[in-house]
Amino acid sequence: MLRDDLRTLWTEPRPPDAPARVWRDWALLAAGLGGAVLEATLRENLVWRPVAVVFAVWLCLLPLWRRTRPLAMVQLAFGSVILLQVASLVAAPREAVGLDTGAVILVLVYALPRWGSGREIVLGGALILAACTLVTVTDETPVVEKVAGFAFLLLNGVVGAAVRFRVTARERELDQVRSREREQLARELHDTVAHHVSAMVIIAQAGRVLAGTDPFAAVEALEGIEEEGARTLEEMRAMVAALRDRGVGAELAPPAGVADLERLVRTPGGRLRVDLGLDGELDALPPAVDAAVYRIVQESVTNAMRHAVDATEVVVRVAAERHTVRVSVRDNGQRTGRGRAGYGLTGLRERAALLGGTLRAGPGADRGWHVEAELPRGRTESAHTRPRR
Repeated sequence: MLRDDLRTLWTEPRPPDAPARVWRDWALLAAGLGGAVLEATLRENLVWRPVAVVFAVWLCLLPLWRRTRPLAMVQLAFGSVILLQVASLVAAPREAVGLDTGAVILVLVYALPRWGSGREIVLGGALILAACTLVTVTDETPVVEKVAGFAFLLLNGVVGAAVRFRVTARERELDQVRSREREQLARELHDTVAHHVSAMVIIAQAGRVLAGTDPFAAVEALEGIEEEGARTLEEMRAMVAALRDRGVGAELAPPAGVADLERLVRTPGGRLRVDLGLDGELDALPPAVDAAVYRIVQESVTNAMRHAVDATEVVVRVAAERHTVRVSVRDNGQRTGRGRAGYGLTGLRERAALLGGTLRAGPGADRGWHVEAELPRGRTESAHTRPRR
């Protein structure tokens, strides 16, 4: 088991999308260089002043590449520490060589487990341990200070690993949310289409029996309907069967839609008044869009009930236009930043994107939280209409 764990650690890839540099990097560089200049100018008992200054500047520059080249930066930094320590042992100066500004090296210890691959973490950790061991053995500071310094150095690596684990866990949860939303959408599409396709197959079969008066055109058309409907139903069932949990059958029940919004917003027990407004032709929406509108309103109203601070009302507007359906949910609570953008909204964004639409959520300009969605109504005519004979 230990061997498997070590193999897993060794083959762990780097986290994706590591940023090259952000504004904090330049702020850290400016602070480090400024501290090095002040310390070199004001400190009187500085040993090997030119060497110490160059060494400090060198260490301040290395964090600029700590995310994209974590192992290389650790090798350069702690390799330099080892060389400087060996040189000080040979020359035997009265005081330790180097500036306190060199503590910026702790950023590299954090960055190694945060942004490095498993192989880089192992190799870089071994180099850091070797450098610390050399400094600890050759330094004349008290043992308590040595232990405290080593623990503080190790703490930075632990924090980096913890942050990486937290970010990875959140990304995994987001992937699971998107996957569940796709599965739910596939189920709704299957359940709705299955109703219509099954009816189409039955009508086509009956039409073949009753088409005696027109044995050519009618029978040919009905055969095409039957064949296409049966194939569509078979492909849809095969697609959803791969998404469903094993052993779960296909429930042929249409999902909730716009027609169920009145019942949703009038559910007793809510602490907020919900003002629902429906505008436009909302009776003939495609089933997937109909269900998506309901889900957006349901999730947004639920979030407002749970998280809106000092809110008294939630305003819900659903408007059908010629080519799109717009959904707006707004509450009048306090403006509290982006604290409500959780996994539920992530799933709704995924659903909207799958349907070719968009969804935005965030704090309002003055008060409350706003959710705005725009979904396409879908094509009104089939792209595969059979020509008339």
